Amino acid sequence: MINFNGVFTDKSDFITPSNRALLYGDAVFETFKVVDNKILFLEDHYFRLMSSMRILRMKIPMNFTLEYLEEQIISFALKLNIANNARVRMTVFRKDGGLYAPETNEISFIITAKENSSREYLLKKENYEVELFKDFYVSKHLISSLKTTNKIIQVVASVFAKENGFDDCILINDEKNVVETISGNIFMVLDNQIITPPVSDGCLNGIMRKQVINELKSSTDFNLIENSISPFDLQKADELFLTNVITGIQPITKYRKKSYTTEVSEMLLRKINLKNNLV
Repeated sequence: MINFNGVFTDKSDFITPSNRALLYGDAVFETFKVVDNKILFLEDHYFRLMSSMRILRMKIPMNFTLEYLEEQIISFALKLNIANNARVRMTVFRKDGGLYAPETNEISFIITAKENSSREYLLKKENYEVELFKDFYVSKHLISSLKTTNKIIQVVASVFAKENGFDDCILINDEKNVVETISGNIFMVLDNQIITPPVSDGCLNGIMRKQVINELKSSTDFNLIENSISPFDLQKADELFLTNVITGIQPITKYRKKSYTTEVSEMLLRKINLKNNLV
């Protein structure tokens, strides 16, 4: 079952041969974590979605308010009996018509959902090994920071990771600086500094990235720095971790010959769980 423009349906006829998300990747999406009938970080998701739609020159309907978004997601999760613990995706795409140049900027949306694996954010302590992906680069421009459906670099990098036995890959931009991983934003711990690439380097403007940054800005133990990171810097780090809104924080335990600790990841995850009443 899906929610298509506010209608719960089992039909899939919204995907036509002229669907612009299918033909051109003319779409943006948000992935939400729902716990106890509540969307975590709702305002951050909403404003990122609105900003992305404006940047892509989509026409935002008058009824597309934060309250409307919340109602569409929660009512659908309730319909599926998973509103206590759900992973929900909302995809917004320009309506059919046109070639590269659309016939209209009006939008449609679909919402899909499934039960999430864990209500709280859990720290996975097993080995998590990554490698640098160098076949293709992320471009340093504004669209790279948006959550669009054009994720072909992440797809090809995922195939590379699977073929070579890695859990994830680190993506780099055309200046050969670290951008993010396939799965989320990346942070590097070096002594009392925690460094993450700026959005201007091409990384996703991540929701969990923002939560971690806010947490670190209020900390007296660490100095947060948004700065470019070279691949060589990674092997000097004490700790590496990635962030996304579903996993929370995933420590990277090995990159090439270097192994990393997980103390900062554990500390941050505890704080985020407590702050959001997940434990």
